[in-house]
Amino acid sequence: MAIATYSLTALDASDALALATFYAAIVDGEVVIAHRNAAGLPLWVELKIDGTTRIAFQRIENFIPPTWPEGPVPQQAHLDFDVIDLDSAEAEILSIGATKSEVQPSSNPQDNFRVYFDPIGHPFCLVKI
Repeated sequence: MAIATYSLTALDASDALALATFYAAIVDGEVVIAHRNAAGLPLWVELKIDGTTRIAFQRIENFIPPTWPEGPVPQQAHLDFDVIDLDSAEAEILSIGATKSEVQPSSNPQDNFRVYFDPIGHPFCLVKI
């Protein structure tokens, strides 16, 4: 018997709304501001996919981006997104603010994944299905 059920993954961000909007563009999701701080800034923002919250973004005042693949700030977590065509998906995510990592785990062109960074530095992958 399970102790609990999985709910969602939350990522830290300097601007939770902007980061949620970036990922919503990738998956055609709905952005919902769930909580605001005393100044009215979005503190906790959720990304709903098919009506279910899948990812949340929490505003962190002194956010420090990960330094993947090396450096003093580990990646802590990363997200994978399944795609049919890596090249066309890459063009689309680059157009909305992603950057391709100079470091790819493999130089084999037959590999089925590529590593990118969201606009604030979290690494994520596109995975060809």
